[in-house]
Amino acid sequence: MPTSVPRWSDPVAFEPDEDDVLPPEIADDLARAGKAARDEPALPIAAKAKQDIPDLPTLLKVAIEAVGGVPREGQTRMAEAVQHSIGTGEHLAVQAGTGTGKSLAYLVPAIRHAVAEHTTVVVSTATIALQRQLVDRDLPRLADALADSLGRRPTFAILKGRRNYLCLNRVHGNAPDEPDEGALFDAFAASALERQIKRLQEWSTETETGDRDELVPGVTDQAWRQLSVTAKECLGVHRCPVGVDCFAERARAEAGRADIVVTNHALLAIDALDDRPVLPEHDVVLVDEAHDLVDRVTSAATGELAATAVRLAARRCGRAIDEETADRLAEASEGLDLVLQAATPGRLEELPQDLGGALTAVRDSAWACINALGPERKEDTEGNTARKLAHAITEEVHDTAVRLLEAFDDEKQLEVVWIAADPNRPPTIRIAPIGVGGLLRERLFGQRTTVLTSATLALGGSFDTLARQWGLPAQQRSQPVAGMATVKEAPSDTGGLKWTGLDVGSPFEHQRSGILYIARHLPPPGRDGLPAEYLDELTELVQAAGGRTLGLFSSMRAAKQASEELRKRLSTPVLCQGEDTTALLVRQFSEDPATSLFGTLSLWQGVDVPGDSLQLVVMDRIPFPRPDDPLASARQKAVSEHGGNGFLTVAGTHAALLLAQGAGRLLRAPNDRGVIAVLDPRLATARYSGFLRSSLPPFWTTHDPKVVRGALQRLTGTATT
Repeated sequence: MPTSVPRWSDPVAFEPDEDDVLPPEIADDLARAGKAARDEPALPIAAKAKQDIPDLPTLLKVAIEAVGGVPREGQTRMAEAVQHSIGTGEHLAVQAGTGTGKSLAYLVPAIRHAVAEHTTVVVSTATIALQRQLVDRDLPRLADALADSLGRRPTFAILKGRRNYLCLNRVHGNAPDEPDEGALFDAFAASALERQIKRLQEWSTETETGDRDELVPGVTDQAWRQLSVTAKECLGVHRCPVGVDCFAERARAEAGRADIVVTNHALLAIDALDDRPVLPEHDVVLVDEAHDLVDRVTSAATGELAATAVRLAARRCGRAIDEETADRLAEASEGLDLVLQAATPGRLEELPQDLGGALTAVRDSAWACINALGPERKEDTEGNTARKLAHAITEEVHDTAVRLLEAFDDEKQLEVVWIAADPNRPPTIRIAPIGVGGLLRERLFGQRTTVLTSATLALGGSFDTLARQWGLPAQQRSQPVAGMATVKEAPSDTGGLKWTGLDVGSPFEHQRSGILYIARHLPPPGRDGLPAEYLDELTELVQAAGGRTLGLFSSMRAAKQASEELRKRLSTPVLCQGEDTTALLVRQFSEDPATSLFGTLSLWQGVDVPGDSLQLVVMDRIPFPRPDDPLASARQKAVSEHGGNGFLTVAGTHAALLLAQGAGRLLRAPNDRGVIAVLDPRLATARYSGFLRSSLPPFWTTHDPKVVRGALQRLTGTATT
């Protein structure tokens, strides 16, 4: 009989179904490597004893001087708070505005702790950009600066999921060819895929890391999948014929010896939620870009099943087991495909009979294949590779089918199931937990000292909103900062998790540097694209600014509509996301002050353009989640059923975070000036507007379009007489 899968709703028993969970044999190898690294004798050079390591103020002063900075009160307060958290085990949430120097504020006490205690500190980020900043710029400079004071150069490493590294076993052909399904009947696609695979094979002899992010230009996901493996597909370092040269194992070995390990929120989630280690042993976690933690953990916890995955599992099994058993799984994939193609996209409150039958067939036929695959055979390397690849995906298919079926047997409904019909993808059924607070509370905060930081944590003037999502007790307030950083101690509930909320403010004088303009006179936004009044208002604002505009839209449809219309009306260039790579568009935007850039979600959080090229940020509407978003709607319903305000708790929090992140694009350097323009009048008139506005920096606010256009003209030197 198929076995039951531990539930996401059980924070102790759950074992996440994720590429980066390590099989036991790999986990054992990593644990031994880490222990061996820690057991090495201390360096005989000038490595200092714990009591001889300089105090934090001394190290902070050395670090600031080395990077050519100046002491900042907010940065100092944050560094002191991080050290206090590490020393007491009390968790810390720090809101630090742009320009605070928060990475240095948490890295210096983290390095001091790692060197003094001969341990590892993990730093987790949401974006590749910040990972690269830490590893390529911040940590090398700090390591050089602090080497003399600490008696040795601190070490650091970056660690990603196994799928991010080339697999040499697959590069060397020790695995069956797996042509992409879309390329099987498309000669052009097949040829392009073949060229990319050949390029990867050549690159494998040149690269020292095998890290996908170092391949420029990159390759498609289809090509990369041909020459990489998930952790479950990996043979293990001792069984693999090229295990001693494995890129992923080298990265993990390096991380096991490092003082600071930089990783991402997804890998942090897997390490925290699974009993088998993915990251080196550590006692402190620093979570940067913490406003994204819940979404990234939820993504890591989300399972999905499509007919294409079931077909791939059947194809792989067909190479390793009897044809009849594999054919049953192939037939189950066809049944699932028929049901999903006919289904209406959206959330499933109940399990339809036809879908339940299709999932049951997938579950049972996958289980039969798993049993038929049997154990590995030591003498058959190529056969073991084929068997491992088949077992990994078939187990994933089986476990996801079990999870989907069990979700509808649970009266508490702790998981959300929906059918998704994304562009250029086959219909897929997905499942995600309604909340991840319990998991984080048990497996992250309950086991390690955790520091969370971002420029956006205190929503509505309080840390409570995000604290609840993280699984921390509420009742924390963040008071507005007026020149001085504020800190409030956590409530001392006996036996509860203790944490402190700290807002160190920002070095920018928002009321002198920026204007928040809310177009109160405009009509509320509709569902049929941007109203004509919005396009007229946008045109006048961009003209007054002389270009220099970042347009943040709630949908790609709105961004394209605005860019197409304004190109007809303006003499200055308008770029739109999707017309080229985002990085290239942002570079073009930053290099030409007359240019405007319009786009959607990734631009709300990913643009850093200081100086004259960005003096106007326009948001077309309050960025609430879509009403038909299955996860958001389920979370709202759950909050409402427990007596809370589901709309404000879920949709309001989502909007507040994005508004604050979007507003954060304006002031990136001390001399920056400009305007945040929100075309949606609800930010001034709706009952929830106070909560949203209090989540924004304290800009000077106006509703007068003439005032704001005059300010933009004066700012850009285009004022008319």
